[in-house]
Amino acid sequence: MTKPRVRLKADGNLIGVSDSLVNITANLGTGRDKASHTTYAAPVVDDYTLMNAYRGGWLPRKIVDIPPLDATRNWRNWQADTTEISAIEAEENRLGIRLKVKSAFTSARLMGGAAILIGTGDTDLAKPLDPARIGIGGLKYATVLHKRHLYASEIENDPASPFFGKPAMWTLNPGGMTPTDIHASRLVILSGADVIDPGMAATTYGWGDSVLLAMFEAIRNMDATSANVASLVFEAKVDTVGIPDFMRKLGDANYSAQMLKRWALAETGKGINGTFMHDAEEIIGQKTASFSGLPDLMDRFMTLVAGAADIPLTRLLGQSPGGLNATGEGDARNYYDRIRAMQELDLGPAMHILDECLIRSALGSRPDDVYYTWASLWQSSDKERADIGKTQADTVAALFNTGIIDQDALADAAVNMLTESGAMPGLEGYVKEYAGNEGGEDDDAATVTDAAPRSLYVRRDVLNAAEIIRWAKAQGFKTTLPASDMHVTIAFSRDPVDWMACGESWTSAKLEIGAGGPRLMEQFGEARVLLFTNDDLKWRHERIKEAGASWDHPEYQPHITISYDPDAPDISTIEPYQGPIILGPEIFQEVKDDWQEGIKEK
Repeated sequence: MTKPRVRLKADGNLIGVSDSLVNITANLGTGRDKASHTTYAAPVVDDYTLMNAYRGGWLPRKIVDIPPLDATRNWRNWQADTTEISAIEAEENRLGIRLKVKSAFTSARLMGGAAILIGTGDTDLAKPLDPARIGIGGLKYATVLHKRHLYASEIENDPASPFFGKPAMWTLNPGGMTPTDIHASRLVILSGADVIDPGMAATTYGWGDSVLLAMFEAIRNMDATSANVASLVFEAKVDTVGIPDFMRKLGDANYSAQMLKRWALAETGKGINGTFMHDAEEIIGQKTASFSGLPDLMDRFMTLVAGAADIPLTRLLGQSPGGLNATGEGDARNYYDRIRAMQELDLGPAMHILDECLIRSALGSRPDDVYYTWASLWQSSDKERADIGKTQADTVAALFNTGIIDQDALADAAVNMLTESGAMPGLEGYVKEYAGNEGGEDDDAATVTDAAPRSLYVRRDVLNAAEIIRWAKAQGFKTTLPASDMHVTIAFSRDPVDWMACGESWTSAKLEIGAGGPRLMEQFGEARVLLFTNDDLKWRHERIKEAGASWDHPEYQPHITISYDPDAPDISTIEPYQGPIILGPEIFQEVKDDWQEGIKEK
């Protein structure tokens, strides 16, 4: 029975008692109970042992590698305008953010901690980092720093500080270099296993513990058992020979020599022809080891390791689950839930300042509506994706019928949802490609039956506008045309033209203009434009003019309008864009005199 913590004696005094089961007869709970002397000691595994286990043991390596791989393999889905998403993802790729997060996370799990240095070009790294100061291209690098090179030098004692109880300043000392102080706001700190009270773990030095520390004994027991079983295989079958008076006769040197010669010949003969000749008095036999219980024993040890690592056996070993109707789906979903919790509670908060810098470096500002969600780790089948797409389409249709959401907003959300879910991969690209082809089959039929001449405006949209916008912002442009409005005009004829007589360009699908060549910045009225040359565009312009189109200027010069902002930088100070220009298909429209209305620069 459970005893109370105090007991009242007959004289009225209180005495303390053990809060556990005590049985004097059985020695349970007494000083003679062997279990009462079991306790926990501080685990100590040095860094070299951890590294050796990781490099030389497949099981420790998988325990360390699998969660970081799963946490970053599908990465994250940015929620923003299509152009903004492209710019952010391009910036992630330029800096290698995904790979560096995986590398730092892996190092943190093995050694107890790692960091990513947020490089902004600042010379004084001891000052706090203000993400609001980051502009286009302001994020210069992201460098992984390992635990052995980075030391906590100052613990924050201010309870109001976001770094309270944690290092506010770190010292980088990679060896052979002058130590450098780095403020905590410039680092993405990733720890291994959390240390609840760092003051009681004097060996962590501001970091966490290796994830292998708590399960080291379980891993070592598993590896030792596997090694012993492997050694036992060599002893699975042993020949035995019984000889009368063997030990007594060994005292005779001549007998010993003859015996050695005799069994050398016997072993040779047995291996050659499979026939063993022996004396009638010799008793020949074999001793065979039994392995009947060893597989179950090894399975038990492996189950303990999987439980300690919190990784299901199906993922740790890559094997199919056993048992009738076993699919492992429940184990996988539980494991993915844990990875999602790790992403949201560990990786997300640690990367907050890095992400703020990343967004500003890609877009030049921090729109409030830009955020991300972690991509699902569950890989749906084709049927499941089709079912999800149908459900999503039904949801969109129901919302459309209610009329409570703007149709354009609902359409954008539906395209993004169907693309991200995998129900309709590439839908965003197709929508953008055919955005200028307004109308349906009825409109096409009307064009066929009504081919009367009409005014003509022909353009090609700039597909890599995000890249050009980043260049413009770096050159000092406060605002630019949105990516969706950047284009190259090929024809602008107020005179009626037979569209069918214009034919089509053999480069109609896409036109890629390589980097370099003649590039100039000019000012046309309030417009700042980028001039370039391309024979295909000039040839196409002349072909349309031959079909009867007019042109209001003396000659045709391909260009891209960057901005109408009157406060735009002086063109003499601007270095022209020298990168590639990728143009989409030709879009035919009638001339609209109010084309400039509704253009809002960003």
